[in-house]
Amino acid sequence: MKNDLIRDILYVVLFAAVFFLLQFITEAAGAAIYAFGHGMSVDSVTKAMAMGRYSELLTVTVVFSSLLTIALYGALKWAPVSRSYLRSKPWGVVCWVVFLALGSVLPLEWVYERIALTMPESLTQLFDGVMKQPWGYAAIGLLVPVAEEMVFRGAILRRLLSIFGERWHWVAIAVSALIFGAMHGNLAQGLHAFIIGLILGWMYYRTKSIVPTVAFHWVNNTVAYVMYNIMPQMNDGKLIDLFHGDNKMMYMGIGFSLCIAIPSVIQLAARMRPAGDK
Repeated sequence: MKNDLIRDILYVVLFAAVFFLLQFITEAAGAAIYAFGHGMSVDSVTKAMAMGRYSELLTVTVVFSSLLTIALYGALKWAPVSRSYLRSKPWGVVCWVVFLALGSVLPLEWVYERIALTMPESLTQLFDGVMKQPWGYAAIGLLVPVAEEMVFRGAILRRLLSIFGERWHWVAIAVSALIFGAMHGNLAQGLHAFIIGLILGWMYYRTKSIVPTVAFHWVNNTVAYVMYNIMPQMNDGKLIDLFHGDNKMMYMGIGFSLCIAIPSVIQLAARMRPAGDK
């Protein structure tokens, strides 16, 4: 029993470390290739990427690191891939997940602003650069949700649930959410990721599948990408700016969102179960 516990803890550390290393190695390789092709030093390219420059290169490295993550964690069965959940035809669950993701955007943004945390300027520039690229949606909207859900729910949370057991499953969910937040590297993004991680962890625990979590993650990232590109004036603004400074309209918008989010949580609590359970 003790050996199994140590093994599971080591696997959790391994999963998180490999995810980080894949991102680091892919970015370093991309910087080296770019530097060699343009007669520049690797250090100068790396520093420029960290400040949001060479966003095309950064976007490509995100695509490749995500693809490598999906391939590696799937091939090594660190995040087992199965069609059993899809065979159960969970379309009602997926629809309510989409509604919950949409309904949580404004309330979570309001909470985020109340905490008054801001990302470092360099990370803001980096994020802006990726979002502006044609490949940006492939990276942020499609591949990142799949890769991160395989790692943080399919691999890390799965092991944590075996460590803490059924009785302490919320501890496992909270720990996985903390790891998810910490991997973002700054307090502002990390806190937001932690809150999202609690929701995603709950979904995974109830279904033992990353299908619902990928759906939520995809909608969340897609909304961010769409809003960034169709309303660029909002990128440096606050939630109230979306409502043209009208405080009453903003709270009505948040209230309407909660009218979507709360019934979605109730429906998901009633519907979510592993494949095969009735």
